[in-house]
Amino acid sequence: KIIVVEDTRGQPFCLLLKGRSVHNAPVAINVLSLFDLPGITILVDKAYGTAEILDYIQQQDGDYAIPPKSNTRNPWRCDWVLYQERHLVECFFLKLKQFRRVATRYDKLASSFLAFVYLAAIAILLK
Repeated sequence: KIIVVEDTRGQPFCLLLKGRSVHNAPVAINVLSLFDLPGITILVDKAYGTAEILDYIQQQDGDYAIPPKSNTRNPWRCDWVLYQERHLVECFFLKLKQFRRVATRYDKLASSFLAFVYLAAIAILLK
């Protein structure tokens, strides 16, 4: 899986690969630890709405707009207007998947796949 961190204009500045069997929470906390969170609102999908991630964001004085899963016992409030800005990430993935090599994952090694993802992201930013 590709993990992308973008700015408010939809431009990626952090690209990582995550194994399919690795849970989202530890990876997300490691990625979030790279940034100063006070005053920043984190916009991610429901898969990252775990207690560990939410607690980490709150401890760092950050804010989040993460919708709760449908089976959550104590759902939290989500700012849906702000959450709509997440479409920038989805648009980036759509542009990234137009590169056939990324969409079909021809590369056997994760390092060569990530290298081509970097190249594709650079090509997207140069357009």
